[in-house]
Amino acid sequence: MPDYAYDVAPDDAESAPATFCFDNSYARLPSRFFARLDPMPVAQPRLVCLNEALALELGLDPKRLASEAGVLELAGSRVPDNAEPLAMAYAGHQFGNFVPQLGDGRALLLGEVIDRAGGRRDIQLKGAGPTPFSRRGDGRAALGPALREFIVSEAMAALGVPTTRALAVVATGETIMREMPRQGAVLTRVARGHVRVGTFQYFAVRDDVEALRLLADHVIARHYPDAASEAQPYRALLDAVIVRTARLVAGWQSVGFIHGVMNTDNMSVSGETIDYGPCAFMDGFHPGTVYSSIDAAGRYAYGRQPQIAHWNMARLAEAILPLLDPNSDISVAVANQALARFAGLFETAWDDAFRRKLGLATPHGGDRDLAQDLLACMAEQGADFTLTFRRLSELAADEVPRPDDAEAGLRSLFADPAALDGWLAAWRQRLAAETASPAERHRRMRAANPGFIARNHHVEAVLAAAEAGDLGPLDDFLGVLRQPFEDQPGRAAYATPPLPNEVVHATYCGT
Repeated sequence: MPDYAYDVAPDDAESAPATFCFDNSYARLPSRFFARLDPMPVAQPRLVCLNEALALELGLDPKRLASEAGVLELAGSRVPDNAEPLAMAYAGHQFGNFVPQLGDGRALLLGEVIDRAGGRRDIQLKGAGPTPFSRRGDGRAALGPALREFIVSEAMAALGVPTTRALAVVATGETIMREMPRQGAVLTRVARGHVRVGTFQYFAVRDDVEALRLLADHVIARHYPDAASEAQPYRALLDAVIVRTARLVAGWQSVGFIHGVMNTDNMSVSGETIDYGPCAFMDGFHPGTVYSSIDAAGRYAYGRQPQIAHWNMARLAEAILPLLDPNSDISVAVANQALARFAGLFETAWDDAFRRKLGLATPHGGDRDLAQDLLACMAEQGADFTLTFRRLSELAADEVPRPDDAEAGLRSLFADPAALDGWLAAWRQRLAAETASPAERHRRMRAANPGFIARNHHVEAVLAAAEAGDLGPLDDFLGVLRQPFEDQPGRAAYATPPLPNEVVHATYCGT
């Protein structure tokens, strides 16, 4: 039976054993942190896809989840035992404009489970119905965007970039209206945590210092326990979030990922990628690349992501100023000291990532320039981001440079292949300073440069097939994306850039 298409066997839904073993901490915070309500039942729940490996990681039984009772819980039609469903309150800067109240408008946090590694993970239903934060929305999700988040978050996880995960997608048997009628769905999302920069902003704008302190203590206990023993625990918290965010965005840059909506309400303080809406992986490289249909000004373009992440960290620091010191002048100085570290942290993480991509194990002063020179050439020549680095990996195995098939394949990605000559000479000269053997360098580069990403045209084709009832392409594509660094003979078509008539120019939020 395929991993992602299920014929659910009926069972006694009323007497079946519990699916989740919840141990909830966020629900113990004061009531002003959230709104309590149950998910809205759906008409005809049908399991579309289930992440069996993640289920096992969480200590869950995939067969139980795929049972009739399990699907009812994943659809929101039955509240699991010990769940405490709630919609989290938060605010946020959306495209630079502050909105004092946002919150979960179509998502409910069911509760928290302890996974097999001892980590605490949120279980959230997206598309679970309207909440007090819905702002006149229907609170539902469409099948296409739910599957898109499933696909892209699984791709990110396999690439080693911190991310929320998708446990399941359930079709609801209902039609929802967006720009046109869509099939309804509920996505079960798993996260280290759902507290956002905007969560802190929600209480800061209300001058609720007590809530800020409670929230900060919660985040420290859950994500940054070492900060609790520091002389200034809230400064240590800010430092830790800045470190994780800088490293996260460097990870995005290293795989050509564009988030699309880096609003402060979409920036998790746990350092995970969250809220996959109009996101995309680049094909041809250019720092100004934007896919989001709602980002007309390019605020969240690929090349601006580090700057925006820094800006978002400034908004977090701004929100917790009362916790940093009672004296406002001192608290501002402390915040600025923390924020001043972001650029260096990001550059170090970026240098490390791109040094690995270029097969360089030992740092040298000109390594950043070498990487940036290649990116500049790629942008000028329209070279594919993923394939350029993957094919460069194949050259790393050569003891003596020679114009073989590997080099021809790399050059073919550039509009003017001769434009790469100078850079290749500089790269090979730099490799001469390395001590690793060509074979070891080749192995390391392949482990840093994926052959497969969730290319937009393949994502769209898979979604179209799934919406038409064919789940075969979804199953096949997910199998490819879970092994992004392997060659996967017979599946090379998934590695190729789109033809001109296949290019996806815009991606959409889905709300």
